[in-house]
Amino acid sequence: PETIELCSRMDLSTLPKERILMELEKALLKAEHPSIFFEVLREMNQLDVWFPELKALIGVEQNPRFHAEGDVWTHTMMVIDEAAKLREAVASPLGFMLAAVTHDFGKAITTEVKNGVIHAYDHETKGLPLIEAFLKRLTNETKLIDYVLNLSEYHMKPNVVAGVKSSVKTTNKMFDQSVDPEALIRIGIADALGKLPPEDTETNEAFLRERLAVYRDYMARPFVAGRDLVEAGLTPGRDFSDILAYAHKLRLAGVEKENALKQTLAYARKPKR
Repeated sequence: PETIELCSRMDLSTLPKERILMELEKALLKAEHPSIFFEVLREMNQLDVWFPELKALIGVEQNPRFHAEGDVWTHTMMVIDEAAKLREAVASPLGFMLAAVTHDFGKAITTEVKNGVIHAYDHETKGLPLIEAFLKRLTNETKLIDYVLNLSEYHMKPNVVAGVKSSVKTTNKMFDQSVDPEALIRIGIADALGKLPPEDTETNEAFLRERLAVYRDYMARPFVAGRDLVEAGLTPGRDFSDILAYAHKLRLAGVEKENALKQTLAYARKPKR
């Protein structure tokens, strides 16, 4: 109690962000239950300076149908601890854990009650500026910031597509948008805590891993590249990126290269309105 009281009176605003990130990194990557780090900071009233976006989640209600655990703060703490069990085997363990911390920041500004039901529509996208501000307060590492923003933006998609057993085209597009498909699956698993029964989570994970294997198989196949289009007679110009994007859509759809090249050339030569 004496330590809590002493720390509650300390001014943390003068500390360099490098020191804050170092302590945060230790908590997120070494602790079995990283939530303790944040719960103690909350007890010390020391969230305001460095973690105001996280503090804003305290008391933000959620639909009890999907979140029996309580407010967004409680949910986030549970997700952080669940993510700690899954932080290995992702491209950026720190980025993955930071995504677990930030993924629902948008609920602080989007949560509302409509017809007696609590909603937080578009929180995954409307929260991105809050997440970016939080991260830039801690680091200048652009690659890390982009990784966290990407995972946070798409964190809801894995369970959505698995729940309705979406088409290969849809899951391929989802994985293609992700900076780290393995991490995307794992953040979805962590976020499902409190919303889905364990057996449903296992079913979703099995579906997603099956589709990730399909995506990786498609990406390993021969595909239409810029040099193929040039060799076919196209001249790189203003529309070249759009043509390559079309070719990439065919790749995601599993269209064989020779056929994809024919379709892409036809698309390129079609008069633009």
